[in-house]
Amino acid sequence: MSTLNELNGTYTLDPSHTSVGFTTRHAMVTKVRGTFNEVEGQATTGPNLEGASIVVDIKAASIDTRSGDRDGHLKSADFFDVETYPSITFRSTEVVAADADTLRVTGDLTIKDVTRPVTIDFDYAGAAKDPFGNERIGFEGSVVVNRKDFGLTWNAALETGGVLVSEKVTLEFEVSAIKNA
Repeated sequence: MSTLNELNGTYTLDPSHTSVGFTTRHAMVTKVRGTFNEVEGQATTGPNLEGASIVVDIKAASIDTRSGDRDGHLKSADFFDVETYPSITFRSTEVVAADADTLRVTGDLTIKDVTRPVTIDFDYAGAAKDPFGNERIGFEGSVVVNRKDFGLTWNAALETGGVLVSEKVTLEFEVSAIKNA
């Protein structure tokens, strides 16, 4: 298994083995989980993470919470407004090894044309050659964001107090990337 600092080259996200998901509180008593089913991205680095950069594009309309009605509402102007803002993007501004097994990625997250900086710590799962001869690397990470910071402000008050949708959303990433030839 290679170390973070030994990674070198350009890697393309494998969308069939990469997951971008989220968790948020619903009605203040339970959690709703969802995923975005269409994700593209690329990472480039030199030895010792020199010049490392990461770009990710998520198709907002690919949101899937296993509820067609909820997904339709999330795609509407109340939330992601996918007709106007079809993509959620992330572009790194700094990539460093926080320790031997943690990649700390700071960058600009853009949702609905609102860009905010976020920092995500990714656990490095390692590198392996898959049965097809591809060099594959894996990472897992998460970050908590406030959806209102990105213009996702819709909510409904509950009769018992509180609101229907929490402001805090945990974004979860499970990434598999293949080194370009």
